Amino acid sequence: MGGTRALILGLVLVLAGCANEKGIRVLSSGDEGPDEFAILPTKELSAPSSYASLPEPTPGGTNLADVDPLAEGAAALGGNRVTTASGTSFPATDSALVSYASRNGTSPNIRAQLAQDDEAIRGQFNRFVSWRLGSNDRYNEIYSRFHLNAYRELARWRRAGVKTPTAPTPPQ
Repeated sequence: MGGTRALILGLVLVLAGCANEKGIRVLSSGDEGPDEFAILPTKELSAPSSYASLPEPTPGGTNLADVDPLAEGAAALGGNRVTTASGTSFPATDSALVSYASRNGTSPNIRAQLAQDDEAIRGQFNRFVSWRLGSNDRYNEIYSRFHLNAYRELARWRRAGVKTPTAPTPPQ
């Protein structure tokens, strides 16, 4: 009878290990409450200066009381988030910066390429390689070889003769 219980317990643990993971970052507490970061407060309602200048209503679209966190963040940092008639997402005043940043060429499908490369890296970490009980944050495990060791990089640049600023002493 004891062997049967051990076998059943073992099967339950094996099945629990096969549960579908939500991703490599497990940041949730298991609480199924509302996501407070998904709630955006609206701007205060006010009467327009001219009712004739109001835009056409767009059912299901945005309205004047909606906030745009990306545009507000760009404005707070001294920038401007716009979409121009040419389809670019930067103002003409930033064209010199964009030209310099893209001087070595750009890839129009960079997001798709990065997603494909990331999927290949994640694919190397099959769920059956190491068994775990419970949810684990596997982000650092998967991407550890891509972490930059700041002190090793500082030493490499100093050996190459590049003037570098001082850095705090490495943690022990």
